[in-house]
Amino acid sequence: MASKSAVAVTTVVDGRAFLECPRWRAGRLWVSDLYTREVLSIGESDDVRVEVTMDDQPSGLGWLPDGRLLIVSMVDGRILVRDDANDPTSVSVHADVSALATGKLNDMTVDENGHAFISTFGFEFRSRSYVESAVLIHVAPDGSSRVAADDLLFPNGSVIIGSPDDDVRTFVVAESMGNRLTAFDLDREGTLSRRRVWAAFGPEVPRTSVRDAMAASQVAPDGICLGEAGTIWVADALNQRVIRVAEGGEILDEKHFDTGVFACAVGGANGDVLYGCAAPSSSEHQRRDTRDASLLATAI
Repeated sequence: MASKSAVAVTTVVDGRAFLECPRWRAGRLWVSDLYTREVLSIGESDDVRVEVTMDDQPSGLGWLPDGRLLIVSMVDGRILVRDDANDPTSVSVHADVSALATGKLNDMTVDENGHAFISTFGFEFRSRSYVESAVLIHVAPDGSSRVAADDLLFPNGSVIIGSPDDDVRTFVVAESMGNRLTAFDLDREGTLSRRRVWAAFGPEVPRTSVRDAMAASQVAPDGICLGEAGTIWVADALNQRVIRVAEGGEILDEKHFDTGVFACAVGGANGDVLYGCAAPSSSEHQRRDTRDASLLATAI
């Protein structure tokens, strides 16, 4: 049974447009601000550094084996690489996946060998839009790309479960319009196979519209991150919470917030801080010209 104890929440950063895709790396929390078109990093003393400035909206983040930062460029369908850590504008194209993408690009996970997996919207996200299926794109370390999986319902955050020494690991992606987390086997070449449901939060939901799908969903899994012992923290875009889920769908823990939370990351020097990307809503037309999004933190 999930623990629902009250939690103390700290505001790490506020006054932002819409924060997404947080990642903990080298003592800093990295995050994209979609509508200011910046990638930020925040230190443990809450100092904020602008790491990248872009012409497009940044989303998913990851790193190549040589330490260079990869950034999803959402609208133009490209994966960018930062070439100079000291120059926020020094980005070039690592891969152009616009021909493969179904709608805008979304979140991204990059493994230790540089294999990147990028989720896509599948349709123009509006409350009355029909929920169309989308693809997950694989970009190899050399920048070549292909469709890794299809027929996903708004694939979003993803994680890799297992050790880098394993020949086969588990890749899990959140289906925000599917009321579930979906898993694949992942081999060393970046190939996904043996698709299955990792956690279902209820029955299949209708595709007639985003509004109908959300009304029928118990959880809208958005950004996700690894938890302890093979569990997954899930930002539930419907219910102002982040939940920790075991394979099969049991909710083991819940962290409730006073606002919407759309992505999460575990970090801190001891790995005992849960970060949440928070905003009153995820609506683009409401967030684009506002500065009321924040990065929140709570102990785990």
